[in-house]
Amino acid sequence: MPAPGPAISIRGAVKRYGGITAVAGLDLDVPEGICLGLLGRNGAGKSTTMRLLTAQSRADEGEIEVLGLPVPRRSKRARAMMGVVPQQDNLDEELSARQNLEVFAHIYRVPRAGRRAAVARALALAQLTDRADTPAVKLSGGMRRRLLIARGLVHSPRLVLLDEPTVGLDPQVRQELWSLIARLRDEGVTTLMSTHYIEEAERLADDCALMARGRVVARGSPEKLIAEHAGAEVHEHYGTADRLAEIERIAREAGVPTRRTGPSISLLKAEQFDDALRARLPVPPIRRPANLEDVFVLLTGESAD
Repeated sequence: MPAPGPAISIRGAVKRYGGITAVAGLDLDVPEGICLGLLGRNGAGKSTTMRLLTAQSRADEGEIEVLGLPVPRRSKRARAMMGVVPQQDNLDEELSARQNLEVFAHIYRVPRAGRRAAVARALALAQLTDRADTPAVKLSGGMRRRLLIARGLVHSPRLVLLDEPTVGLDPQVRQELWSLIARLRDEGVTTLMSTHYIEEAERLADDCALMARGRVVARGSPEKLIAEHAGAEVHEHYGTADRLAEIERIAREAGVPTRRTGPSISLLKAEQFDDALRARLPVPPIRRPANLEDVFVLLTGESAD
């Protein structure tokens, strides 16, 4: 049996692709039994981190342990105890929902005597029991994504890796999948979920790690990150480009963190403003509570990729 410790331990991991460093000295621990949201813009290194954990890619430097096992040296054993839900839909479309699960139950060596029950449980968890014999090609996008998650759970893994689990889905379907992921957390399954949907992380994650330029730049619960980096209240100002630039300058001189939000500028930690600063601001604000998106934009950048 592997030694007790965190479900995932990454120390100083580096992964290069030619002249591009996708992961740059990454340190990350994931305690057992939590859902950790791995947040970052496209290109931050989230998917590369997932590939390192599954040994689809090998780190150029650093050490990785999954469930107490060194990866890639003992990745086969580690993979047997984890479930992986990829970002890309790779279901076998000619097979039914049940048959897709049966194939993976066999691959993950679920004992023959318990295989039927394992498939039935995975179908029920994904709310697909009544579509068990439907070919995957005839399932809706939301059903296919639920089937992908069920496939990763058919062998009752201790750790589940979810790579952008709701990417490209409409809000109603995302809500369905959030309920499914929340059940995993409630059952004590360790979950690492990479996502760039901030609301998804706020809703599901016990802890969040924000990635930028291939490393973690902030770590903590959503509440802790908001309190530390954005405060309790945000003042959002609208106006002309010149007026917004003036407000940004005033805030910068006062040491107030800001973020651009389309046609507005948001001033963070507004509960700390004194009367003198408020008097200098030329546009009255819209007041709102701070949120995790404020932290995300502040720490990972405002400009589009």
